[in-house]
Amino acid sequence: MDHLTNLERLFDFRFLDRVATYSVLDVLAALAIALCIGLFVFFVYSKTFKGVMYSRSFAISLIAMNLITTLVILAVSSHFIIAFGMIGALSIVRFRTVVKEPLDLVYLFWSITVGIIVGAGFVIMAAIGSLAIGLVLIVLINRKSDEIPYIVVVSCDGDSAEKATDAILKEHTKKHVLKAKTVSKDGIELTIEVRLKESQSDFINMMLAVEGVHNATLVSYSGDYYM
Repeated sequence: MDHLTNLERLFDFRFLDRVATYSVLDVLAALAIALCIGLFVFFVYSKTFKGVMYSRSFAISLIAMNLITTLVILAVSSHFIIAFGMIGALSIVRFRTVVKEPLDLVYLFWSITVGIIVGAGFVIMAAIGSLAIGLVLIVLINRKSDEIPYIVVVSCDGDSAEKATDAILKEHTKKHVLKAKTVSKDGIELTIEVRLKESQSDFINMMLAVEGVHNATLVSYSGDYYM
C-alpha cells in the first residue's frame, strides 16, 4: 500500500490546477494590449531610425520581445515554482548579437519593460508611459540641428596648400579643430573637425581648386557621407 501511495503522489498532477490562475480571455487580452503597444514601439522606431541600414528584422523583434516578456511575467506571477524555473532557465541564456546603434538598446529596454508592466497588470501605466516615451523620442531625434560635427580629410603636397585650406576653413566654417596630421613621402593628410555654417559644404569644392590639394572629403558623424 505504501508503494501505491508513493506512486500516486509521483503522478499526481493536481498542482496544475493551482498554477492555472489565468483564464484564456485574460491571456488573450494581455497579449492584445502588448501587441498594440508593441506596434506603437515599432512605429516610433521606424520613424526615428537615423542609422545607415534599417533592419526590419530588429524592428519586428521589438514586437516579439514585448509579447514574449508579457507571457513570461504572466507565467511567473501565477506560481512561485514557475518563477524559480524561469530564473534558472533565463540564467543560462547568452545573447551574442552586437547592438551597433545606442538607441537600439533604448528600444529593446522599452519593449521588455512594456512587456513586464503589461504582464503585471498595469495596463494604463504601460500605455501612458509608452505614449510619453514615443513622443519624446520623435521630437528629440527628428529635431534638426545645424551643430552637427563633420570631419574634413584633406590630402595635399606642402605647407602652402595646407595654409590655403586653413584659410578657407576659417572663412566658411563656424569652427574648425585639427585632429590629426599625417606626413609621408606622398604628401600631407589632414583630419579636421568642423562645424558648418547653415550646412553649407561648398568650401570642399574650393579646396580642390587650391594648387597642391589632391582630394578633400567631408564626412558626417551620423553615418552620412559627402564627397
